[in-house]
Amino acid sequence: MQELLLVDHQDNVIGYGEKLSVHQKGELHRAFSIVVFNSKGELLLQKRAKDKYHSGGLWTNACCSHPLKDEELEDTLHKKLMGEMGFDCELHFLYKFIYRSVYENGLTEHEYDYVYVGSFDGKPNPDPEEAEDFKWMKVENIKLDILQHPETYSSWFKLIITELDQYSQQIHKLIF
Repeated sequence: MQELLLVDHQDNVIGYGEKLSVHQKGELHRAFSIVVFNSKGELLLQKRAKDKYHSGGLWTNACCSHPLKDEELEDTLHKKLMGEMGFDCELHFLYKFIYRSVYENGLTEHEYDYVYVGSFDGKPNPDPEEAEDFKWMKVENIKLDILQHPETYSSWFKLIITELDQYSQQIHKLIF
């Protein structure tokens, strides 16, 4: 059973919960989102597999998941990136934020999301059960596409992409 870390609004672990139950109840839990750039300054997007428990078929950041009870976050980040997209890279913590999204299927993402950034110039090899497609795009083109087609992007990614500009100097120092 996958037990997620339940947290309070100060990010203190207050308990654990089974993944589906946590999303049915909309409990605040820890999550992470990995944003990957290539040396051209393009951002890697994955199209979530249609059969995901929510947000299937939507474009999002390179990898997103949850740290689990009794796992080190650093280990989980790399394991999930390799599992979803078929590669690994050095990752750097960027920032964290809380968001809440309710989905048509009755599930709720209420996450304390840690955003990490990395750099990769190879070709991803996504697991088709996680991601059905990928593409590289410039941030400004992604923002324009989100304005024109917001329904094709995950709720958390739309929040992350709006924040990247304020972290551009830090990202540049970390990975370029």
